Amino acid sequence: MIVGLTGGIASGKSTICHHLVDFGCYVMDADIVAREVVDVGTPGLEEVIRFFGEAYRQEDGSLNRAMLGQTIFHDEEKRQQLNAIVHPLVRERLWKEARAFSKAHTKAVVVLDIPLLFESGIASLADLTVLIYAPKNVQVERLMMRNQFDREEALARIEAQMSIEAKRALADWVVYNTGAQEDTMRLAHDLAEQLHQLAGQGSLEDGRVMRNLITKRAFQ
Repeated sequence: MIVGLTGGIASGKSTICHHLVDFGCYVMDADIVAREVVDVGTPGLEEVIRFFGEAYRQEDGSLNRAMLGQTIFHDEEKRQQLNAIVHPLVRERLWKEARAFSKAHTKAVVVLDIPLLFESGIASLADLTVLIYAPKNVQVERLMMRNQFDREEALARIEAQMSIEAKRALADWVVYNTGAQEDTMRLAHDLAEQLHQLAGQGSLEDGRVMRNLITKRAFQ
């Protein structure tokens, strides 16, 4: 079974994914794949440089990620162009690797950890989508504490993404991660248990879980 998992910034998604590995899930990190598809020598890097310019290539040939990050944070059109280059490459790599693992391990839970799950269209690859949810006020507090942002910058980072409420409306399952760290581990355990149960009982058709087995569910 292939699960698309996402969350807002400072929602605790990465922590949940870390625990899911401990609870027997196979987690693929889309951020790592996104870096790999624009590594030195890749067609992805050359496409990015063609659009943004040679100024974004460092002396060692690698992409100047810090410079690019600043550019797209302040320019929505360029952000969309970068996504148009990178997302198809990430989608192809994730699908190929997740599909291969699922075929080799038919009862496995493969989790695609994807910050832009719905925005990128990669949600269509998944049998089930899961949102790690924290309300905006909790996101702000966590960002201010974790990243030393002031409130204005924390809000700017949050509002640069699809709203958490829009994601909640799209997700099959929602994990409400608003408590302490020990609560996060419990939530991850409960989520993993339900995913393993679904993967074990699921009637598989061409590697995908039948949709009638999936109902809207919340974990809190």
